[in-house]
Amino acid sequence: MIPKSLHAFIFAVIICMGSAGCTAAGDGSSQLHTMTMMVPNTPGGGYDISARTVTNIMEKTNITGHIDVFNVVGSDETVALARLTKESGNPNLMMMMGLGMVGASYGVGSKYSPSDATALAELTEEPEAVVVAADSPFKTVDEAITAWKASPATFAIGGGSSRGGPNYLFPMELAQAVGIQPAAVKYVAYAGDGQMLPALLTGTIQFGASGLAEYRDQIAAGQVRVLAVSAAHRITGTTTPTLKDSGINLVYLNWHGVLAPPGISAAIRARLIDILTKLHNSPQWRQALTDNGWGDAFITGDRFARFIRAQERLEARTMKELDLPPKT
Repeated sequence: MIPKSLHAFIFAVIICMGSAGCTAAGDGSSQLHTMTMMVPNTPGGGYDISARTVTNIMEKTNITGHIDVFNVVGSDETVALARLTKESGNPNLMMMMGLGMVGASYGVGSKYSPSDATALAELTEEPEAVVVAADSPFKTVDEAITAWKASPATFAIGGGSSRGGPNYLFPMELAQAVGIQPAAVKYVAYAGDGQMLPALLTGTIQFGASGLAEYRDQIAAGQVRVLAVSAAHRITGTTTPTLKDSGINLVYLNWHGVLAPPGISAAIRARLIDILTKLHNSPQWRQALTDNGWGDAFITGDRFARFIRAQERLEARTMKELDLPPKT
């Protein structure tokens, strides 16, 4: 015979399973323990570092439960964007993204745009860096530019962005700033900065365009040197010159943010923005900004959506000005 106490327990479990949940019913707390974060390129790249930093802090500070991070690798970032768009209404999925996705969407002529998704928050901004291997003959950015101008057709520049992304556009704008035709730039695209590293170290490319966080370990180990950054001012705590220090009138900033699929409810969107706001307000996040050389660019919701649309218009205008039409 089953004891009455067990009958009561079984009955309670059945009631609980048939309801919206036994804890914080209706407050969405269960959602925060079933989240996933999509990364639109390979492990070790800028998006991957950002996504894993975000999720690690949110887990350790109990803002959420465990968040699964997975990488979607394709010919460019629009593969992941297409997947996010097709996940319409999924309340448990977020995706790290940024200027690279805006650029790739335009650059490859994708039918999907970041503005089609649900904008949650812009998190960071950072300059691009001109990076070389430790044994590179170039000791300054001036030396690299001189060699580049002498033979742009053979001077290979690498980046972890597809056509239109920040690591693609930065060398194009740098070329224009120093008197090289952007169409003459020999750009080699890699599926993320981690994939570019072997080419940089072996001299397959003469310099790379990257964020600082992507090669922080290699810079600290002396494998990679930074010739210049594209910030308006030198980064606090470093002696790395800016392009402006070398007389090159160019400031260029990349940025990262988070999207959700289209079609989620206003309540779910507000809940996701809330957890990203808690992340932003944490001391652990402030330390991560310092450690990675990221600037705080936090905006959320409709303001972020307007920013994305403005960036899409700017991307199209910039590509046209550089005479770099999208692929057809």
